[in-house]
Amino acid sequence: MELDEALSLIRPIADYPKPGILFQDITPLLANAAAFTCITQEFSKHAGGVHVIAGIEARGFIFASALANALNIGFVPIRKAGKLPHQVHSQSYGLEYGTDVLEIHIDALPLDGKTLLVDDVLATGGTLEAAIELVHRAGGSVLQILALLEIESLGGRQRLASKYPDIPITSLVVS
Repeated sequence: MELDEALSLIRPIADYPKPGILFQDITPLLANAAAFTCITQEFSKHAGGVHVIAGIEARGFIFASALANALNIGFVPIRKAGKLPHQVHSQSYGLEYGTDVLEIHIDALPLDGKTLLVDDVLATGGTLEAAIELVHRAGGSVLQILALLEIESLGGRQRLASKYPDIPITSLVVS
């Protein structure tokens, strides 16, 4: 399957999770094995030199864990507050429709663990910024950010580039 065909399976859902949000439903893409494999293979082109892949709850987990498995490297979950059982670093952040807190285990990464950070959507950049801070606090470094979707009008890429100019960002769909 070609990348454009796989990406065409993403369906927009208006006014979800609240009015004014155009949610991008990736479940049809995930349900199609060829499409999911295509996305994983495309992401793998950007994973050179990393020790571990970190995925952000919840949809970032899907792609990050599949990619880690395909590359035979470790997966580190970055979860919403209260979901991890061990000691954690916590980071609050804002997003386009509210605020939240992310956490990572304090011992999740090897010292200077070169990390590929994966999420489903780059919107305002708040979630990814919080995740970058957590990786740093856990002793790692982010070498690359991968996102399936990017909402360009929300300015997340610019926000991240101004604070972390050395971290490349790759999004498969920019709208």
